[in-house]
Amino acid sequence: MIRKNFFKAITFFLLLSFSVSNLNSQSSRLFDIAKNIEIYTNVYKELNNSFVDEIDPGILMKTGIDAMTKSLDPYTVYYSESEAESYRISLEGKYSGIGTVMKNVDSIITIADLYKDSPAYIAGLRIGDKLLEVNGKSTAGKSSSDISGIVRGAPGTEIEFKVQSYGENSAKSIKVIRGEIKIPNVPFKGMVNDSIAYIQLTTFTENAGDNVKTALKYLKDSFNVKGLILDLRDNGGGLLREAINVSNVFIDNDQELVFTRGKVEEQNKSYKTTKNAFDNKLPLAVLINDKSASASEIVSGSIQDLDRGVLVGQKTFGKGLVQNFFPAGYNSRVKMTISRYFIPSGRCIQSKTYENGKTLLIDKNKQSEFKTRNGRIVYDVGGVEPDIEVVKHEKKSFIQSLIRDNMIFKYANDYMLRNKNIVLEEKFSFNQYDDFKEFLKKNNYSYKSEPEMKLEELKNTLEKNDVKFDPEASGLKVLIEDIKKEDEISSVEIIKNLIKKEILLRLYLPDNGIRHLLHDDPDIAKAVEVLNDETQYNKVLNIKN
Repeated sequence: MIRKNFFKAITFFLLLSFSVSNLNSQSSRLFDIAKNIEIYTNVYKELNNSFVDEIDPGILMKTGIDAMTKSLDPYTVYYSESEAESYRISLEGKYSGIGTVMKNVDSIITIADLYKDSPAYIAGLRIGDKLLEVNGKSTAGKSSSDISGIVRGAPGTEIEFKVQSYGENSAKSIKVIRGEIKIPNVPFKGMVNDSIAYIQLTTFTENAGDNVKTALKYLKDSFNVKGLILDLRDNGGGLLREAINVSNVFIDNDQELVFTRGKVEEQNKSYKTTKNAFDNKLPLAVLINDKSASASEIVSGSIQDLDRGVLVGQKTFGKGLVQNFFPAGYNSRVKMTISRYFIPSGRCIQSKTYENGKTLLIDKNKQSEFKTRNGRIVYDVGGVEPDIEVVKHEKKSFIQSLIRDNMIFKYANDYMLRNKNIVLEEKFSFNQYDDFKEFLKKNNYSYKSEPEMKLEELKNTLEKNDVKFDPEASGLKVLIEDIKKEDEISSVEIIKNLIKKEILLRLYLPDNGIRHLLHDDPDIAKAVEVLNDETQYNKVLNIKN
């Protein structure tokens, strides 16, 4: 009895000591927080009161907050009131405005894209138009985001532009009535051939799951669909609930797809499908690449872990972190990483870790093995690996320069000006590369390849140290010129496809120009191949007959 009471006393003492220790630790932490807030407030106040030049208190505060969040990870971000509105648009997929995408071309705000039947399109604005003034004020020196903020406003209100169309010397006035712009998350659905359907999902905004289901229903009702390609390439994610809803189109009810683990245990959650699948039998191929992230990785990873379909393409981005929003006052918000997510096999596919603002790749040697429902081995760390990899050709420095300098964009404008009555065949190909080369020549276009820039950097470094260096005498200049020519020759087919996309964009706008691109896509060709071959499909998924 005495022994029993002794152990009870010892247990009570240890628990009490642990509680006091925790209390002291928590008290110390709260003191540190209060102390540092006071220091921050005092510095902020003194800077505003005494600094030699006038300071904008809002900008100064945002600079401090941005520095804090940046030291944690790229996904923890403070949004001011105006920035919070832009982020809301990216999640909801709708806003009030005119329906354009703008960019700076030769320091002039230019329409790079616009939505079909948008107020801008109805008013007569087109891709390539230069926006010289907005409501009588010059756009010179403004960024595309500055102008985008100005053109948003209440539906039914008017905005006036001074516009110079490509190839015209004079400008004209165009008035646009703002409206509600809905950005489609399923911009295209169609048939690749007689039996293989295709659905493109570009973002996980509101109703993404319903829209994928509706698109699939339409295709099955209209055609003899024997297989489906779901395209998640370049899809950076969005709403977690929509990732569950999209997966639920193909995966049956009450299946856990995601669970989260974070510092606050109460925030740990499990997410399951809530309905019967719309179609859990149709052979499925999901296209992924290095820009497929977050919600895209939940869908593709779940489909892989549950052996519901085949993944085709390249490894995904590797974002296995969950963010949530917290109010920060005055309509501003903080988006904060609160947990990591894990997909059905139990793996987290996060590829990076963050320490003091630095990005560190997670050691691949520390990756663990997991198994899919059918016993296939998959790995954590570094993104979702495709079941069938399609090698992606890197864009050479020549292509990167053409894109950066907007030369393909400018050429497409010029091409359309010279081919106003163009009629495209069902399978359109651009085969006028010599015409493009002539366009570059007329515009005196030149660029420096990466080896050229490295050589120039080496020459400058040596000369600063009084070392004479003649690239021609060394033979390096000739070698680099040869590499540059090879770079340009090997880039021809990629450039032709990029020009083709720009031309189609001007003819059809984003939604239905896609059908002309399906037949030249190596990822789609590989997906069609595996969907048409039941033996290969079953072998990849380890399905036993």
